[in-house]
Amino acid sequence: MNFLEERMERWDRSRFQRELLDGSASASAPTARRWKYDVFLSFRGEDTRKGFTDHLYDKLQWRAIKTFKDDQGLERGTFISPELHSAIKESQFAIVVLSPNYASSTWCLSELAMIFQCMTKRGTILPIFYNVDPSDVRHQRGTFAEAFTKHEKEHKENMRLVDRWRASLTNVSNLAGWTSNDRYETELIKEVVEAIWKKVHPTYTLSGSTENLVGIDFRLKYIDMLLFVRANDVRFIGIWGMGGMGKTTLARLVYERISHKFRVSSFLANIRERSSKSGLAHLQDQLLSLILKEKTTQVWDVYSGSAMTKNLLSNKKVLLILDDVDELNQLEILAGKTDWFGPGSRIIVTTRNERLLIEHGIDKTYVVLGLNDDQSLHLFSLKAFKTDQPDDDYVELSKCFVDYAGGHPLALKILGSSLYKRGQDAWNSALDKVKKAPNAVIFETLKISYDGLDEMEKKVFLDVACFHTGNDKERVIEILENCGFCARIVIDVLIEKSLLSILDGYVVMHDLTQEMGWEIVRQESYQEPGRRSRLWLHNEILHIFMKDTGTEATEGIALRLPELEQAQWNPESFSKICNLKFLQLHNLSLSVGPKYLSNALRFIDWSWYPSESLPQNFQPAELSELSLHHSKIDRLWSGMKNMSCLKYIDLSHSQN
Repeated sequence: MNFLEERMERWDRSRFQRELLDGSASASAPTARRWKYDVFLSFRGEDTRKGFTDHLYDKLQWRAIKTFKDDQGLERGTFISPELHSAIKESQFAIVVLSPNYASSTWCLSELAMIFQCMTKRGTILPIFYNVDPSDVRHQRGTFAEAFTKHEKEHKENMRLVDRWRASLTNVSNLAGWTSNDRYETELIKEVVEAIWKKVHPTYTLSGSTENLVGIDFRLKYIDMLLFVRANDVRFIGIWGMGGMGKTTLARLVYERISHKFRVSSFLANIRERSSKSGLAHLQDQLLSLILKEKTTQVWDVYSGSAMTKNLLSNKKVLLILDDVDELNQLEILAGKTDWFGPGSRIIVTTRNERLLIEHGIDKTYVVLGLNDDQSLHLFSLKAFKTDQPDDDYVELSKCFVDYAGGHPLALKILGSSLYKRGQDAWNSALDKVKKAPNAVIFETLKISYDGLDEMEKKVFLDVACFHTGNDKERVIEILENCGFCARIVIDVLIEKSLLSILDGYVVMHDLTQEMGWEIVRQESYQEPGRRSRLWLHNEILHIFMKDTGTEATEGIALRLPELEQAQWNPESFSKICNLKFLQLHNLSLSVGPKYLSNALRFIDWSWYPSESLPQNFQPAELSELSLHHSKIDRLWSGMKNMSCLKYIDLSHSQN
């Protein structure tokens, strides 16, 4: 980047910061009318159908600009069919290619008059003077004069029609447009297409969507700052965050707004899913086909595909979006290094895994966080009420759902849509339901990140979700490592994969992510809690203690009560829970102590322990930490025991 570009980028960054301070980043974009066609193309067939107009139409289509062109070429008299009239009315813009013989066609002249009738007030008529002088069109000289001499003879009894045609030509000649002069046609067509693109896509809404994207303005401004499209370097940009936060939506919107500025642009969606089903070579084949705008020779292996991609793109300004990347080799094979792309190229990667961005050397990143309370209520209301705010009778209920969603856009949309036009009884019932079991779509979306973990990472994630959220990070790592996990690196992985985060030194997890973890454990056995790997709910733990329904499946139990609570239980309860590794019971007062404890236990934190000793048959060879404060403990056990792993013991405030 040269000195001038560096100055410009710093200026853009400072302007962005000023806009944040003055609140301009929260402005909403207006909702645009939806058109059936972006462009209506008017032309004289015998002049340009197989040449200039055909090439222009092809490039408009290539840019995904929906264009109406009369492919039949049936220029019949002066009558405009209802279908053609409708196409003109339903087009946002009209491009009029004024060629030497344009005025000789009464069909073209009637079409032009109809265009002015429909579009004059909108100001969306764009003329191209192709091999003609605008002044000849304006004053009907040359071939235009010859054409009107003929029309006046043939329509001498309807001179008002001829005058209307003349007025249309005069009016179109006074509009700003393009002249071909001695320009190369490719250059002229490129200029026209880029100008149309900017006019067709000026707003902050996705194609096919009539709603504003809540909270999008700040995100777009930040991404624009990272992209800095005016710079001539090659940039990789990473967009990461938990599932359902809107990473793909944001990337798609950026693509629609800036793709016209690049010679080649491609959006490869759902890379995680598609690479697992069809392989990376298939994705390379698709990318190459999009680049060449035609079916390529099939890519048989990823190495030849990478070489072809680099050869084709290294001299081109490219915009490439790689959506939902979940493995490093996907980046290496599809996007390689900066020297794969020409100057000014931009490669945007969306992922749930920040680590992939780090390992690929992508240092310009944006983490997509949740919406704030006002934005959340706005989005929820759009789905639940089709308005910006909830109905008066539903305000408090709406806030309950918004609080449950925790700023998660996908959850807000799904919950809001499911409640549209339902009564208050149904709303209350739905609120009770989501508190007991998560919405299936939200659950499956979030579970994708869990499914991508290895076995140790899955166990640590479930332990944190069930036992350790809100606790000091270093203490959590210590406990997990005492339980046999490589906790420090695993915690880093979970943070990078957006499954948890650290706030002021404490481990925190989004409520929906934690609920996803709880549901994974519940699914181990819906009917019998004793068959689950982890237990943390008060009523379920007491049920197991009373009914002696524990099994070898359970590896962790945590019950933390706010106040001391008396409870009855079966002292044989732990006899079947033989694989228990983690046990934490706070403020639970039991009448008698356990007759059995698992020899697999690594962590015991049991306040108000009710016996004078641990069970005699308990072998603490694996035990790393023992805390029995406020207990009746008098001695741990009789005789000698192997305690080679014990690191910490706390018997403070015990009666004896």
